[in-house]
Amino acid sequence: MNKKHQDHDYSLEAIPQSEKKGFLSMLVVMLGFAFFSASMIAGGNIGTSLNMGDFLKAVIFGNILLCIYTGLLACIAGDTGLSTHLLARYSFGQKGSYLLSGLVSITQVGWFGVGVAMFAIPVSKVTGINLWTLIIVSGLLMTATAYFGMKSLTILSMIAVPAIAILGSVSAGKAIGDVGGISGLLAIKPSGTMTMSAALAAVVGTFISGGTLTPDFTRFSKDRKTAMSTTVIAFLVGNSLMLAFGAIGAMVTGQSDISEVMFTQGLIIPAIIILGLNIWTTNDNALYGSGLGFSNITKQPKSRMVIINGIVGTFLSMILYNNFMTWLNILNSFIPATGAVIIADYFIINKGKYTDFKTTKFKSVNISAIIAWVAGVIGAYTIPGITPVNSVLTTVVTYVVLTKVTVKKEVKVEVAA
Repeated sequence: MNKKHQDHDYSLEAIPQSEKKGFLSMLVVMLGFAFFSASMIAGGNIGTSLNMGDFLKAVIFGNILLCIYTGLLACIAGDTGLSTHLLARYSFGQKGSYLLSGLVSITQVGWFGVGVAMFAIPVSKVTGINLWTLIIVSGLLMTATAYFGMKSLTILSMIAVPAIAILGSVSAGKAIGDVGGISGLLAIKPSGTMTMSAALAAVVGTFISGGTLTPDFTRFSKDRKTAMSTTVIAFLVGNSLMLAFGAIGAMVTGQSDISEVMFTQGLIIPAIIILGLNIWTTNDNALYGSGLGFSNITKQPKSRMVIINGIVGTFLSMILYNNFMTWLNILNSFIPATGAVIIADYFIINKGKYTDFKTTKFKSVNISAIIAWVAGVIGAYTIPGITPVNSVLTTVVTYVVLTKVTVKKEVKVEVAA
């Protein structure tokens, strides 16, 4: 009981069946996860560069690719009850998993800080409230809800998801009305140019790194069906809505963030509400995932790491916002390959079945996984096409080939002995 009180999010063990949740609870959490501000910016860039037909194709096919990646990770978590970081021990090894945990956690703390600044700066401009007051108050509030774990994430998502969907739809509807309805929107000519592969890369790229953390949340699902279905719905509905809000706003007003569109529409209070809730759900998920990641490395409870990460992210928010967004994007491109190793190891190498986590003796470092990860990162930058998809596929092929070759060599050595 005491252990449960100290670490109610099971940072270093599988989720017990008694703590698992049903479809509705998981759906609101995953929708809150998918409501991501960066997706609106991507939607704005795509919407102003493609005609509506091509935009819809990019959104649908891009989110299908995302659903395959995140859905497979969700399935593994639904089966095992393990976080992304603990799953990585099977493929990367005990200490090898620190690579994934370190990459993800540093990146997520960075994006938490950027998110705090993204909320505080526009609200300060509109309301006149001191910028640092807003940064500290909002950062501490977001840290507090992440500290309380899955229960507070569920409650927050139940408030945020319908609020963002309703207020965003009202604003988008007003924007469409301002240009003469759907026909007026369709008549707007693209102001830029973008290939379909670049558009697909933008749709997939905005969330594939965050999507690698899908197991951190879906491990609470009562079964793999709940884990996969809620994940697929969240990305097909939630991410598509964010992309659509961004596209409509950018096409009509030149602003891709729905909160900025609402500011221009004079909807100040709704804009602050939707901006705050959108960033809050995103930041809580980022802080939650980073807490689990550093817990895997330090063996400290997730809740303790969340407090440290939240304080660091809050006080570095302006520095991160002004100087490190490009660096964080580069780190983002390194993450999908780690999820690809987990997928390949579980479904192809281990045929969809892992040994019990408590009794498994893990390797220290699995060199094949590290090499496959490096190959995936190189593939992302060198192979033409959809960057994150290239990274994932390169990683899967490399990992499977290296593992098969290594196993054959080990068998030969054993026979010779």
